[in-house]
Order: sequence, then C-alpha cells, then structure tokens
Amino acid sequence: MHDDDTDPVLARRTALAVMGAGLVAGCSTYGGSAGTPTSAAQPPAAGGTELGAAADVPVGGGKVFADKQVVVTQPAAGTFAAFSAICTHQGCTVDTVADGTINCPCHGSKFKIADGSVANGPAAKALDKKAVTVKGGKITLT
Repeated sequence: MHDDDTDPVLARRTALAVMGAGLVAGCSTYGGSAGTPTSAAQPPAAGGTELGAAADVPVGGGKVFADKQVVVTQPAAGTFAAFSAICTHQGCTVDTVADGTINCPCHGSKFKIADGSVANGPAAKALDKKAVTVKGGKITLT
C-alpha cells in the first residue's frame, strides 16, 4: 500500500491537475493585462463625437484624427468622407493624407481619399468606412 503523498504516480497527477487549473485561469484573462480592466467599447455620446473643424480638412486632402482612429477626407469641396485610420495590411495607423491618398508609414500602403479603396499595396482591402456629419463647421463622427 502506498501513501498518497509519496506515490510518484499520484503526485504527478496532482501536479498536472494544478498546472491545468492554472492554465484555465490564465486563459480566462486573455485579452486583458493584470491590473488593467477591459471594458466593452463605449457608444458615442448622443449626437456623436466631435472630431474638429471642417476647415482643417483641405479640399483634395484630409486629416488624420489618430486619437479617434479616424481619417476624414474632402475629395471635392463640401464632400466629406471618413474611414478607419487603421491600415488593413497589418494594423498600423495611417499618418498622412497627400496627393489624393491616405498613407500608411509602415509598409507604404496608400488608399484613395474618395472611397478608401487601395491605391497602392501591400494592403489588399479598403479602409473601413465611417459615418460623419458636418454641421456648423464642425465634423462629428456618428
């Protein structure tokens, strides 16, 4: 007869069970980091999130609102379009709008200001479209 504390087979099983429980507990926090609570995305405030002045978005160009992860363009006077500022290639944030394209600094992808479609790879997918309104000279993400 073996004592449970000294039986190597039972000790190994106990150790594996403890490690398995630790693994399950560790997986339950995947996506968050210790001490940093994760929360669902907050919906925009009633009426949307104000981005800035429409006058700051040049005709034939655009402006990146990196803190809101949005790029707003004005392909023609008075026509505004908005897209995610996250490049569809590998998730970098686009940083400039020039010469009719929205430009990613990481690998050179370029997107057309009118519709967010790919003008130059390596990105293969267009930028995600966002909804904006312009009222009283202010751009609002809706």
